[in-house]
Amino acid sequence: MRAPFQVLIILYKKENNNFLYATFYRSSMPIWQFISGGGENDEAPIQTVIRELKEETSVSVTKKDILKLDSMCTIPVVNITGKYTWGEKVYVVPEYSFAIKADNFNIKLSNEHKTFKWLKYNEAMEILKYDSNKTALWELNEKLTKEAV
Repeated sequence: MRAPFQVLIILYKKENNNFLYATFYRSSMPIWQFISGGGENDEAPIQTVIRELKEETSVSVTKKDILKLDSMCTIPVVNITGKYTWGEKVYVVPEYSFAIKADNFNIKLSNEHKTFKWLKYNEAMEILKYDSNKTALWELNEKLTKEAV
């Protein structure tokens, strides 16, 4: 059964003194976004990150590879599953944001995405569809450039 939350996953790497962010083009609609997905059964969000990343990119990570971001939002349930999956009184579910350093990843896309590209911060901000993706990217970029994560 689907759990009542979503995760957002930003893959990043540093090349030639620039941070780059993997941005994905969905197969089901003409939008650019980061990896996202919902929890299953009794999964914790961090477990969902590990599973969703593997499903959508064929990349395996462990908990120690994952940076939890402070950014989060709520998403209308009907935008996720098309119905009131968790009952008539559950209108929104949280989306938690995470980041993973992806220097040596060999990304192989699932059928959820047509393509992806590594973009600099400003380029990614221009094409991302959802505000939640932009907010999480802003936070990650600030952390990377100011804190040397």
